[in-house]
Amino acid sequence: MRRVKGITYKDSGVDIEAAKSSVRLIKKSVKSTFREEVLTEIGGFSGLFSLNLDKYKEPVLVSGTDGVGTKLKIAFLMDRHDTVGIDLVAMCVDDIITSGAEPLFFLDYLSLGKLNPKKVLEIVKGITKGCQLAGCALIGGETAEMPGMYKKDEYDLAGFSVGVVEREKIIDGKKISSGDKIIGLSSSGLHSNGYSLARRLLLKRYKIDDYIQSLGKTLGEELLMPTRIYAKLLLRLIDKFEVKGIAHITGGGLLENIPRILPQKAKAVIRKNSWPSLPIFSLIQKLGRVEDKEMFRTFNMGIGMVIIVPEREANLVLKELKDEKEEGYLIGEVKKGERGVEIKNFEF
Repeated sequence: MRRVKGITYKDSGVDIEAAKSSVRLIKKSVKSTFREEVLTEIGGFSGLFSLNLDKYKEPVLVSGTDGVGTKLKIAFLMDRHDTVGIDLVAMCVDDIITSGAEPLFFLDYLSLGKLNPKKVLEIVKGITKGCQLAGCALIGGETAEMPGMYKKDEYDLAGFSVGVVEREKIIDGKKISSGDKIIGLSSSGLHSNGYSLARRLLLKRYKIDDYIQSLGKTLGEELLMPTRIYAKLLLRLIDKFEVKGIAHITGGGLLENIPRILPQKAKAVIRKNSWPSLPIFSLIQKLGRVEDKEMFRTFNMGIGMVIIVPEREANLVLKELKDEKEEGYLIGEVKKGERGVEIKNFEF
C-alpha cells in the first residue's frame, strides 16, 4: 500500500531550516557588538552579561523597550532593510540615556510572515550597527516566522535595552529650576515618529522613488534616514557638565516630551526659530496645511534630543558641541509657571 506523506511544519509556512540558516548568517555580525562583559554565544536560550561592580558604588539598572512603528512600511516599499535596525536600537537606547545611564546590552524581536535568511541578515546588520553606535552589546534575540499574521514580505521589530547608572548620578529633572537653559541637539529627520501622518500626506502626492528638489534626495531616502543615536555624545556631556534633565523627542514631539522631565511649577519656553528648519517638516506642513501646534506635538521638528543645563554652563556646552562638530542650539529656557511647553516666536 502506498504510504501517504504527512503534513509538515514547513507545509504550514514555517521553515525551521531557514531559521537555522539565519542564525548562522548573523553570528559574525552580532559578535562584532560584544563587550568584555558578555558571557554567552549567539544561539543559546538566554544572554548573559556580567556587570562590572568595581565601577559602581550603587549601580541602578535602567531599561527601555520600543519598536520602529510604521516607518517599516517605507522599508517594505523600497525593499531596503539595512537601516531600520538602527532605528530600533535608537528608540530604546535614546530613552535610557535620559536617566544618565550607559547602555550595556540589547535584545531584539523580529517577527515575519515568511523567513528569508538574507533579509534577516540585512535587518540584523542594522541592529548591530546601532549597537556599535550606542556602545552596547547585542546579546540575544528572537526571530519568529508567523504565516497568517503578517503578509509574506512584511515583518515587525521590537527591542529591549538595559543600561546602568550610579544612583547618585541619576538624571530625573528634579533639580531643574527657573533660569536654566534648554539646548536642542539636531535630529536627522523624522526619526521614527509621525510616519502615519507623513505617509498619508507624502505618498498621496509623490511616489517613493521621486526625487524632491527641496529635500535633495528621493522621498524614500529621506523617509528611511536612520534615527540618530545620542548615547555616546550625551555620556560625554554628562561627564563634563551639570546636566539637569534630558528629553528624547519622540512621539508627542517637543510639546509632550519636555514636560515629562519638568518639576511642578516649571515650564519650558521654546524659541521657535532658534534652530535650522529641516525641509521635510516644511514639506509636510505645506502639503497638509498642518497647524503649528499639530506639527510640534507630532514631529521632532529638527530637534531629536533636549538637555537642560544651568545658565552658567549653557555657552560651555554649546562650545563643546561645536568643538565635537555636533549641531546643538540654545532653543529656550525654563521659567516659573504651569508645567508644559510654550512655543514663542521671539528673541529672549
